[in-house]
Amino acid sequence: MRSSLTIIGAGRVGRSLGRALRESGWKICGVVARTKPAARRAVRFIGQGHPFVGISGRALAPRTILIAVQDSELPSLVSEVARMCTEDWKGKVLIHTSGALASDVFSPLRALGASVGSMHPMQTFSGIGVPPLEGRVFAIEGDVAAMRTARQFARTLGGYVLQLPVKGKAAYHAAASMAAGQVLAVIEAATNLMMSIGVKRREAVRALLPLSRQVLDNFERVGPGAAWTGPLARGDFEVVASHETALRDFPPEYLGAYRRLNRLAARVLSQNPEQTISKLEELEAGSRVLAKTTGRQG
Repeated sequence: MRSSLTIIGAGRVGRSLGRALRESGWKICGVVARTKPAARRAVRFIGQGHPFVGISGRALAPRTILIAVQDSELPSLVSEVARMCTEDWKGKVLIHTSGALASDVFSPLRALGASVGSMHPMQTFSGIGVPPLEGRVFAIEGDVAAMRTARQFARTLGGYVLQLPVKGKAAYHAAASMAAGQVLAVIEAATNLMMSIGVKRREAVRALLPLSRQVLDNFERVGPGAAWTGPLARGDFEVVASHETALRDFPPEYLGAYRRLNRLAARVLSQNPEQTISKLEELEAGSRVLAKTTGRQG
């Protein structure tokens, strides 16, 4: 039997990690939530533990505390826990699951002797069941003892550890957001473009997803330069211009994103970024002149 812990936060991440850890041999002593029904639902889902409403001495009794609340709630939660502490917390380990915030959000508890850290699983949590965690990356940073526990969590769940510098959390989380949420936004926008010309959603997805998957497979197999495809990769600015013309019939975010993504592609993929960006700027300038004469956005 592995060590025991309390989980603060009864949302998707807290419930999923709690259940996965319980199934891997950890003892879940309790789950803290804002309301009794939420705490009870989490305990039922996890299959172990006592439901707690709010922070209490009993809830904080285990050596290890895993905190899975929203980022905006974390500073006030830390302040509340620090106010309740009346003894030295040396030997206590606190780990939060935020992707954007680093362990220094725990500074008041570190000052009381606790070892603090963060552990962010690079995995989406839908709230339906427990997502596969085996083979996933867990980004960790913090104090030595906290990172030791975070590594144990990750390895227990079959994951890989990525150790980050404290000051690197925001950039790390921006990268994760681009690779997940923003990629999804681009694919959904592309799907909407297909649907606008009469293609059914199912057919649009069937056409676009294999294309995206192939590019990502090529990226992994041969690298970004060789995987780059499309008119900008070929230097075909006339086609780029035709895309811009078509996108003027859609909400302005479509054309704005297309242009910004082309510039980003030029910056990170082109062998001559400045030249490619300069040509894109010329194209956009011409597009703005055309838009003024025709009265269309551009």
